[in-house]
Amino acid sequence: MPKQGEIDYLRNIGEAGLAHAAGKPFSDAGCAQMLVDIGIVMQLLPPPPSRILDLGCGTGWTSLFLARRGHEVTGQDIAPDMIAAAGAARDREALANLRFVSSDYESLAFDGEFDGALFFDSLHHAVDEEAALAGAYRALRPGGVLVTHEPGEGHAASPATQAAVARYGVTEKDMPPRHIVAVARRVGFSAGRILVNSERLVRLGMGIGETGLLGRLARHRAAQPLVAAAMHFWRWGRLGSMVVLVK
Repeated sequence: MPKQGEIDYLRNIGEAGLAHAAGKPFSDAGCAQMLVDIGIVMQLLPPPPSRILDLGCGTGWTSLFLARRGHEVTGQDIAPDMIAAAGAARDREALANLRFVSSDYESLAFDGEFDGALFFDSLHHAVDEEAALAGAYRALRPGGVLVTHEPGEGHAASPATQAAVARYGVTEKDMPPRHIVAVARRVGFSAGRILVNSERLVRLGMGIGETGLLGRLARHRAAQPLVAAAMHFWRWGRLGSMVVLVK
């Protein structure tokens, strides 16, 4: 069962995997980008001391960062082991404005309690992302903001992802932003915007404006089809981006 794979994941990845999970973001090879991204998330969420729901928080590093920023944070995860590790990290830092709950984000019981919510690399593990987004919608007050940070197309087919599915029985999906926006609108969100992932911009050299790579290329007729294709990927978030949704 895919959800059982998520529940058992931490105990199945061994001591090295546990150390890596507990040490995020600093234990991860992508630490620098993760720090950039959580900074952007902080800018997109309502300012502190807002009430924030961190969905699929794992060992809780995003929840800890948001609590340190001054938010009242509830971190949620389906795996009790993850929540235990997150709680231990909270207690080490004596963060009274942070609590953790173990539950399934596809069947949340919250109702209008939060100013903001976050899926940070967690919605693509959902069996039913529509149920997860509907639960986030219910959990937010009117005018509340949901931010998602998810991989785009190609994630599920990558060798590393396929290996994780085979070994641990977890759910892995492509979760491109245009799909998130479409599903979110079905469950009630009134507005959504896509922000291109900063890492993708750097990797592709997609500088914006006249002095950026795309701006320079656009001045050459022969390169204009390439520019149009690149902008299509950017605009529709096929490469993975953040999405901001408003209830």
